[in-house]
Amino acid sequence: MNLGRILILLGLAVGLAPGFLAAYPLDGYEETGIRRIEASRLANEGVIEKYRQPPGALLPGQDIKLGLLDSGLQLPPDPDAEFTASIREILGERADRCSLAVLDLTEPQRPRYAEHRGDEKQNVGSVGKLLVAQALFDALADAWGEDYDHRRRVLRESMVIADAFSVSDHHTIRIFDVENRQLTRRAMQIGDRGSLWEYLDWMLSVSSNSAASMVMRETMLLQELGQAYPVPDEQRQQFFVTTPAAALTRLFQKTFWEPISRSGLDLATLRQGSFFTRGGKLKVNGGGNSYATARSLLDWVVLMERGRLVDPWSSLEIKKLLYVTERRIRYASSPALIPAAVYSKSGSWWGCQEEPGFDCRPYHGNLRNYMNSVTLVEQETDSARLYYIVVLISNVLKENSAVTHQTMATRIHELIRTSHGLPAKAGIK
Repeated sequence: MNLGRILILLGLAVGLAPGFLAAYPLDGYEETGIRRIEASRLANEGVIEKYRQPPGALLPGQDIKLGLLDSGLQLPPDPDAEFTASIREILGERADRCSLAVLDLTEPQRPRYAEHRGDEKQNVGSVGKLLVAQALFDALADAWGEDYDHRRRVLRESMVIADAFSVSDHHTIRIFDVENRQLTRRAMQIGDRGSLWEYLDWMLSVSSNSAASMVMRETMLLQELGQAYPVPDEQRQQFFVTTPAAALTRLFQKTFWEPISRSGLDLATLRQGSFFTRGGKLKVNGGGNSYATARSLLDWVVLMERGRLVDPWSSLEIKKLLYVTERRIRYASSPALIPAAVYSKSGSWWGCQEEPGFDCRPYHGNLRNYMNSVTLVEQETDSARLYYIVVLISNVLKENSAVTHQTMATRIHELIRTSHGLPAKAGIK
């Protein structure tokens, strides 16, 4: 689906304001059984010690809704020249190292689209976990159709035990003992247990590569077994030992590539080509590389808001999983976004080579310094309801790319604000 050439159905935005990097609303424990969000809820009430969420992260689940359902408006056939020029100016001297797509839906009858190098492909790192989530919900729909209660039960009751697919990852996960109210933060270990819904949350809320590879393992099994899923853990293990390597590659591509095409997106511009861990890659060869463009990722978010990522139920659950109720990082950490609801996923991949006088540090790579952010912002103000989508893909060498994205988020938010008649904030350039 090309944003510059076709019609899309745009609807009145109905989800209300305020948010935080990614995951489920704080009142979702009873429905989902995700223990991490119960820890966050109790922390916000001062019951346990943990950082509290900002105002924007406190929406109840019932207030998170898809914003582009039902009403049909025509997207402008080409990017708005003036809007694009303003966005390009924000990038400044970094422009030739960045790709950016912005869709402003604050006035749903007059959507504005800006694009800079929107077709440039890059490995977007952990942003590819969005496609893993889509594939899982696609497989659930294939197996149980409109039986949403059964889909929920599978997510909540299917237990996943970390194995060699999870090895290894430096990201820490949040394991909360609900009964004793004790929170543990550490990297995933073989033997860690959680529901499929919890593994999804770990994959998206704290971007655990280990959790992502376990979700990918389960999604392939679900695609293969259909309504026979889940199966005992021994049978899970045996499947990946006895199935020929070529058949596993075909199953990987059916599981993670076909949903992209089925949703109307283009595999030539959006694809997850492998597992996120070394252990997963040793078990299954995905048979391709991973990449995305700013435009294709914006298309993906629009499909979610339209309820077209699999179906409306799946789209809404994915949006809830992207609602940031963990520590904000990178683009989502901008102070300007504190009062806004933020639905976000970021990913990075940096690397260094020998260079006299250069100190190699995280997110400062001189060989590559990929930083990628996909963010949907909703904010109520006194005079306007701000509602926009930003995809920022960058490879600015030797500078802190996390800070770069945070700075860009502040400036883009200010541009959106002032373009809708809100007063400029002092100190933002």
